[in-house]
Amino acid sequence: MRVVIVGQGYVGLPLAVRAAQVGHSVVGFDVDDERIKRLTAGESYVDDITSPELREVLEAGTFQPSADPRSCAGFDIAVIAVPTPLREGTPDLKYIEESARTLARYLRPGATVALESTTYPGTTKDLVAPLLEEGSGLIAGADFHLGYSPERIDPGNREWSLATTPKVVSGINPASLERIDAFYSSVVDKTVPVSDPAVAELAKLLENTFRHVNIALVNELAVFAHDLGIDVWEAIDAASSKPFGYLRFVPGPGVGGHCLPIDPSYLSWRVQRTLGQSFRFVELANDINNHMPDYVVRRLVAALNERRKPVNGSTILLLGLAYKKNSGDARESPARRVASLLLDMGADVRAADPHVVEDAQVDRRVVRVSLTAEELAAADAVVLLADHDLFDLDLVVGAAEYVLDTRHRLTGPTVESL
Repeated sequence: MRVVIVGQGYVGLPLAVRAAQVGHSVVGFDVDDERIKRLTAGESYVDDITSPELREVLEAGTFQPSADPRSCAGFDIAVIAVPTPLREGTPDLKYIEESARTLARYLRPGATVALESTTYPGTTKDLVAPLLEEGSGLIAGADFHLGYSPERIDPGNREWSLATTPKVVSGINPASLERIDAFYSSVVDKTVPVSDPAVAELAKLLENTFRHVNIALVNELAVFAHDLGIDVWEAIDAASSKPFGYLRFVPGPGVGGHCLPIDPSYLSWRVQRTLGQSFRFVELANDINNHMPDYVVRRLVAALNERRKPVNGSTILLLGLAYKKNSGDARESPARRVASLLLDMGADVRAADPHVVEDAQVDRRVVRVSLTAEELAAADAVVLLADHDLFDLDLVVGAAEYVLDTRHRLTGPTVESL
């Protein structure tokens, strides 16, 4: 099939390359000219696609990056995989709207459109369908097919890839579901059909709200356990020995990426706007997780005070700017908040992260360095925020004067766990 993937970020690019690998003729459309230049040159900027993989499909002629809307013409199926940020607590769907209007100009009878962007229940039917109909003169379900399939990309996950992760699929009618299921069945090992796009939209938000709430639970527990003088990590290990009725979640410096800091708020916003009620679990989880970077800084300040060192003028080395292990994704990363707070207190903040290469994701006041014995020894304190496999953790323990470990990966007399 001729496939158009709108949006070539962490979701769209892996889908585009995978579709090209299995034999579809794929256009990777993005309005960011710089992204298209890098893709055309065979340079990948996301964790899950290597540059050699990208060059392979480019050379095969099955993948065409483009910033020209006219390249969308003639598609059999188009997938919208664009960002859906929050603006002051309100969902911003302008990228979905712009994508739908672009695709509508090239929509033909019998073609299919699938939305992948995370959003609130009702978006596919109430927003995307009318925009496509208005711009094309066609009727959704009668003249063209439409549905929703939530993305489940986990950047840096070596076990569960796009192809091996089950894919929830839906359509606005049986024919739409059949077409969308057929496409995704060609690129993933297993699909999970559901009855309606709203079910699929809610399923995505449920997945991330479940994680968000449980991470908030153990984060707050970590704060209280420390004050009570109890090792929360040992308690979590003990609880994890139960073979039923328990799922392991661990504390950390906060949540990041697109999913957890944003997606549950889409559900909370929808409930408030439609039903006039508060989704209290989400709001409480937001409050706890959003303040974990502040707690990390408070713990660090207390540790420096014990050593008779003020934050002002101290050299703080942050290990990991990404929001998670082995990822280059620093979107909404708690490291950014930690760095900002320390800089405002007068600290000399230095950071090492072999994965995060885009300077736009990092405060310009942060000095980027490599992880060396010299940098570790020169720091008044080291904070482990993302436990990348590329970090030499033995070197950290051996050379650092003091380490605040927010991931519970280190042991030693100079190490304090969150």
